[in-house]
Amino acid sequence: MLDPRLRTAWLANVAAGAAAVTVRTPFYPGFVVLRTNSLRTQRNSLVASDLELVTVTDRTAILTWTTRARDHSGRWQPIPADTEVRIAPADSTAAPRPYLLESRSTPYHYAEITGLEPGRRYRFEAYSNGKRAMPARTLVTRRSGTPEATGVFTTATPPPGRLLRTIALANDVHYGEHTSGLVVGALPTGLRHDTAHYPAFMLDALLDDVRSPDRAADHLVLAGDLTDSGTLDQSRAVRTRLDSWGTLGRDYVVCRGNHDKPHRHRGTTIDHWGAVFHGRQRLVDYRVGELRLIGLDTTRLTGSGGTIVAPQRERLRELLAADPDRPTLVFGHHPVTSHAAVSNPAGPGFVLDPRNAAALHAMYRTAPGVFLHHSGHTHRNRLGRPDIGIDVEFLEVAAVKEYPGGYTLLRLYEGGYTANFYKTRSDAARGWSTRTRRQYLGLHPDHSLGSCADRNHVALRDFSGLTRSSPSPAR
Repeated sequence: MLDPRLRTAWLANVAAGAAAVTVRTPFYPGFVVLRTNSLRTQRNSLVASDLELVTVTDRTAILTWTTRARDHSGRWQPIPADTEVRIAPADSTAAPRPYLLESRSTPYHYAEITGLEPGRRYRFEAYSNGKRAMPARTLVTRRSGTPEATGVFTTATPPPGRLLRTIALANDVHYGEHTSGLVVGALPTGLRHDTAHYPAFMLDALLDDVRSPDRAADHLVLAGDLTDSGTLDQSRAVRTRLDSWGTLGRDYVVCRGNHDKPHRHRGTTIDHWGAVFHGRQRLVDYRVGELRLIGLDTTRLTGSGGTIVAPQRERLRELLAADPDRPTLVFGHHPVTSHAAVSNPAGPGFVLDPRNAAALHAMYRTAPGVFLHHSGHTHRNRLGRPDIGIDVEFLEVAAVKEYPGGYTLLRLYEGGYTANFYKTRSDAARGWSTRTRRQYLGLHPDHSLGSCADRNHVALRDFSGLTRSSPSPAR
């Protein structure tokens, strides 16, 4: 049964969010007469928009934006253009200098700035064909104080000590899905890809990206919803793709999401996903050197909310009690905190039930080695607040399969870790992420992108007992 206080807080958040969107959304009349000259429109009406400072590390920053122009009918269409970034230290009086100029034309711009100094403020500008890129009409990038609104960002100061290991956190592939952006039935109107199976190429983009030398992930954690409906074909296809990238339990680890749950057929429960990966409501425990990874199955047989059955809960309690100080990363599909319950659009019934959420918090309080709980399900980047005074980060990561389309890199140092969200970079992924940006009546960015701090932050911990990772074999 839902906590009435959580439900009341959720309803208040929904009302406040709707009001904020309403007062900031311009009114467009139902009928607009457009008179355009198609040649002049293409030549003179290029617009560079959707500017986002996605990633900020200690030495790099990543900007994305889109270029469009109106076609002969007056509709906006993606238009290829060049990619230019200008940057300067914020304390310099000089104008930002051209840093990066990519002459290859594309509508979907991805600019990675390298060679920055840790802990320093920079001013930046982005251009395409001489037109300055501006943030879209979304709260997440237009809100006062955002890097996109101010044109200023600060690089991180990394934790002390050596880099020990890099782990990619991802979720919500939905392999087998054909229409993105549906909530109930066929509403709101979803988006389909005309020529390709988008969960497949978004997953491929993820796997290629995290293995690239400039990302160099040692391990991949997938926190549920690997499939759209848990069929045997979907489960096998995902497993085949993952096995071509690495080995389950060594290079990558998985847990089940609500889309992967078993199905009832003529009174019999059929668990295809479990046959391909592992059984329902089973905890999985992996060791990566001295680091422990624990995966939870938080799915119900019916509904989209989360739970943990007593045997799995007790198994977790035993593991943590036996070695409470071991550095531990826990992952499960459903978010855990009250903050997640009241801030997600679907309400408190969409996350882990309050009884199990409280049980996890209590276990983590007596296991100081637990430093992060990774979840998916909400398709958003969100750094949550624990319900009690424990030093555990509760991190929701946006979906692989749609905008913003990416993953979080967790870099473990001897003195702590950094968390940075990255969009995937293939041409197909960039195009699809841009298209699905307009899901849910155009409100998707405000829900899913998260603040710069949600996407990029540093935490200090003592990981001096962890061993340095050896390189994963090339595949």
